[in-house]
Amino acid sequence: MTGERRLPVVFPPETDERLSSWVARMASFYAMTVPEFLAELGLSGRDPFDLEWRLSDGEGALIVARTGLTVEAIQAMTFQEFTPDARMMITRKDRHHCPLCPDDVHRKSLALPWVFRCPVHGADLQDATGATLPEMLGDARMAALATHAKAGSVILNAWARGAGQGILGAPEMLAVLTARHRRASPPSLAEQPRMSLQTRRDYHEFLTMPILRQALTVVVPEYDLVAPVLAKPVRPGLYGLAQGSLLQGFALTAGIGRLVEDPVALAIAVLLASDTDGQGRVQDALRSWPLSLRRRISARLWRAQRDERDRRIAQTPTRRRQSHEYRRVQSHEYRSRIS
Repeated sequence: MTGERRLPVVFPPETDERLSSWVARMASFYAMTVPEFLAELGLSGRDPFDLEWRLSDGEGALIVARTGLTVEAIQAMTFQEFTPDARMMITRKDRHHCPLCPDDVHRKSLALPWVFRCPVHGADLQDATGATLPEMLGDARMAALATHAKAGSVILNAWARGAGQGILGAPEMLAVLTARHRRASPPSLAEQPRMSLQTRRDYHEFLTMPILRQALTVVVPEYDLVAPVLAKPVRPGLYGLAQGSLLQGFALTAGIGRLVEDPVALAIAVLLASDTDGQGRVQDALRSWPLSLRRRISARLWRAQRDERDRRIAQTPTRRRQSHEYRRVQSHEYRSRIS
């Protein structure tokens, strides 16, 4: 099968299918390897993942000539609308698995860390263990976070495509969410599973291992309650989203949705929950936020700190002070003339 003639059989792309997936399916049908099929299209030596990132007009014309597909259909299988900064978010295969999608079809949406349902079947995506977000979070927590995650996905989609993002951008919010607001500490009793005394002795190293504490657990406390203690920390900034698990990606996306809704109040909540060193790290992350927001945070922070201080004083039980003043009236009187 050589020459410039049109291929006898050409599969139409599936909905939301990416170019590398379509090329692999076509190569398998013609009993070729992917490099051999690309050479047949006149694209010898090209990487299909590079092609779906940026496909030139000349390369697109070669595919059109051999397959009969339209230029629009081919370009729709690429990530041409994404900015270079967003390329790190795109995986070579599906990030997570849709139980209803064919194994040989990989969709563009499933390569992104802020997509949690299949765009074709509407099914919840599964992680490597087969678990879904409702199973990990529970129905009540999932319902509470769903709206925020949807808002976060809209913001991340706009950022990836270079569209307007409003006052705050996705990288600036991720910097705050992944900032270490407290010093690393071993798992607390609430984070530890129930263990016998002997088991605690056997797992002493685990129980005393310091865990990074990040602002994400303050903004999304639902994540703090269900995430495995050793898997709670995420990579800093954009890497936390690009390389995180299904649960981590969902928590970061929901955190972005919550920050957009009320950035000042949540930033103050993180600062109040921080220790001295953590406040400095969070303030460093906040320096990338617009000046207007930082001024509002500063103006309200001291009042919030005062109210928090007054609340703690009110909750502290007052101890009755012992008087050391000489008592003029004794509790007993000695009778006169009695020695």
